[in-house]
Amino acid sequence: MTVADSTPAPVYLRLRGLLAAAILAGDYDEGEQLPSVRAFAAQHGANPLTVAKAYQTLQDEGYVTVRRGVGMFVAEGAAKRLRDQERKTFLAHVWPSVRAQIDRLGFDARELLDQADA
Repeated sequence: MTVADSTPAPVYLRLRGLLAAAILAGDYDEGEQLPSVRAFAAQHGANPLTVAKAYQTLQDEGYVTVRRGVGMFVAEGAAKRLRDQERKTFLAHVWPSVRAQIDRLGFDARELLDQADA
């Protein structure tokens, strides 16, 4: 993803999502340092102030911690808490429309699971 993608979310939230996804994927483990704001901004073609806002959001949510003069680090338990939050968000905001489309198309659970394995 680049910040130029046409999703309706503000850029800082898209960047926050990229960081959260990287933590969930294990790209950054607990206690591991995140890229500097400038490095992350350069990598994603974003303004460093926007990246700083994304980092601040993760810090406010308790997923990353700051070590003054050193950088941002993934907080203990961040991946589990992020996964729990992402699951709640998926079930509340994404799943209802997915489920409605499944029903409209006449799929059953077994058929979908078989297609996922193909």
